[in-house]
Amino acid sequence: MHSGEYLRYVALGDSQTEGVGDGDDTIGLRGFADRFAERLAVVNPSLLYANLAVRGRLAHQVRAGQLAPALALRPDIATVVAGVNDLLRPGFDAARVAGELEEMFAALTASGARVVTVTFPDVARIAPLARPLAPRVVALNAHIRAAAARHGVAVAETGGAAVSTDPRLWSVDRLHAAPLGHDRIAAALAHAVELPGSDDAWTRPLPPRPTPTVLRSAVGEARWLAGFLGPWLARRLRGASSGDGRTAKRPHLEPLTPR
Repeated sequence: MHSGEYLRYVALGDSQTEGVGDGDDTIGLRGFADRFAERLAVVNPSLLYANLAVRGRLAHQVRAGQLAPALALRPDIATVVAGVNDLLRPGFDAARVAGELEEMFAALTASGARVVTVTFPDVARIAPLARPLAPRVVALNAHIRAAAARHGVAVAETGGAAVSTDPRLWSVDRLHAAPLGHDRIAAALAHAVELPGSDDAWTRPLPPRPTPTVLRSAVGEARWLAGFLGPWLARRLRGASSGDGRTAKRPHLEPLTPR
């Protein structure tokens, strides 16, 4: 299958793929997968699209809960994006997490699907308090690249583009992309699979912005700690997940509705 002949797209993953940070649960979530589907539909208006992602899922949960349904939908293109929730947990093992991703890569490519994934940006540049996690990101990205190479999976190197850590691409929780960030990820995916009309414009920096003062930066970190990191840690201590009780937003292959 050459570029542009994609008619059945299935997205697997967690909150980023579900679209958290781009819309909300009242008006609906969009996200990079929806935006990538829209780009695919420009080339093939008869595209059918399913999104199996559920927020809060760890990589092994994505594999256990989404791989079989994805294969049953017989996609000719699929995105697999997971691992950040694992990266935030104690006892993170980059090789183990990438192994879960690789099982999905192997099964989907063996079924005939074109598979595309991403690398992750340096979290320390997005949230300075998360600096201890930076080596984990480097390790996970290295394993993702190696696993992708073994199975012919395309990699959108969003982790390597300097613009990926621009705060304007991230929502206030710094864990999820903002609408502009989701749009850049979708463009990166299109570029990675050489979709007609795609290019590397997604890597270009945004216009310069004023550098925040030290005081403003400190206040921002304190607010993030209290408003987002604290509640996230509290859920972990309770054994709760943001995805508890949730199911996929788009479990069946359906045509896109015009926006």
